[in-house]
Amino acid sequence: MKERWPLTLRGTGAVALGVVALIVAERAAIPELLYFGVLLVALVVFAAASALLVRASGEVVRTVSPEVPEVGGLAEVQLAVRVNSALPTLPGRWSDGLPSGLEGRAEGGFPAAASTLRRSGAPVHLRYEVRGAVRGSYELGPVRVTTTDPFGLVRRRFRVGRASALTVAPTVVELGPLPATPGEAGGTRQSAALQLGQGADNLVARPYAPGDSMRRIHWRATAHRDTLMVRQEEQESSPAATVVFDRALSRWSPIAAETIGGDPAFETAVSVCVSAVSRLVHEGYTVEVVDSDGELLAEPVAGGEDAEARALAASFATLRARIDVPSRRIVPASVAAMLGPVVVVTGRLAPDDLPPLRAAAQRSALPLLITVSDHPVDGTGWHTSSVRPGGDVARAWDEAARPEDARVGG
Repeated sequence: MKERWPLTLRGTGAVALGVVALIVAERAAIPELLYFGVLLVALVVFAAASALLVRASGEVVRTVSPEVPEVGGLAEVQLAVRVNSALPTLPGRWSDGLPSGLEGRAEGGFPAAASTLRRSGAPVHLRYEVRGAVRGSYELGPVRVTTTDPFGLVRRRFRVGRASALTVAPTVVELGPLPATPGEAGGTRQSAALQLGQGADNLVARPYAPGDSMRRIHWRATAHRDTLMVRQEEQESSPAATVVFDRALSRWSPIAAETIGGDPAFETAVSVCVSAVSRLVHEGYTVEVVDSDGELLAEPVAGGEDAEARALAASFATLRARIDVPSRRIVPASVAAMLGPVVVVTGRLAPDDLPPLRAAAQRSALPLLITVSDHPVDGTGWHTSSVRPGGDVARAWDEAARPEDARVGG
């Protein structure tokens, strides 16, 4: 009720005192009291008219750091608010709109502002922190400012600027390294370690070609030959790995297809998926992420491009479960033929899902199966582990990725 009432405590008191003065002046025939009552009421009416007729406007520059926070992570929001108003205002309050997927206290005191009728006002700098509670795409704002007229009688409420988009990415957990694997199952970092025991300075370099990344420049060879040279190991093709994220609704709660963050198991699976991509890319693999029906969920990420792996995680901010396809396949046929690592992230499995998994496991040099379930799965031929909803993703990864710790099915 207080927020809707347009008068401040001072304005309410002035109206009440003016009305009482008018009543007493009429009954006691005191002209001076009548003038006093009329003056008070007229002053409030004038203040209300000025608040209604004189519109305030402005603009907001909103900066978020980091630009894409993760679930559970903090982000600092900085605001530069410029208010344009013909009337000066007294100190008031400000608030920034926060959706339900974000947690924070986006409000505070707003300083007094002078009239901007003749010149533009200086921006007011504000800040607050938000925590990403649920992954997704949200809007911050607009900023709402509540001030009063110069007499402090009537509240003035107005919006400043527009809303800004903010993406909350799923949590990327730092996972342990994969075991050293020779051949096509090994990443470029492992290959480099095996081939270059004496360090990168002993590499044969080649001339720079358009399209080569600047981070691949061999600076010592460049200085020696006075032309840009690229490290020789970059000529080798990056080994490929695949992450299969099974979004079939039969593996998850029905709410996973309707509401982001509604199914804790699905949210944990998304975190496992993006964390596995980040680890594999860091190991030097070019990684594809596909659904269990073979649909490509994101553009492949080249080995070593850690920033692109983070960008892929941000693109999964609005990912949901989908309706099952008739085949109910977990590992697509194209993925089953991969020679490099294959990581499958899925939910609860039925007994008839195990035979196809056994057949697919025989082709990959490093088949990893991580289920988000209360019940572990054995007898698949995969390096398996399970993690409960909201559980320890890093532990589950280590159990599956390291042969000495993994529970390898028959």
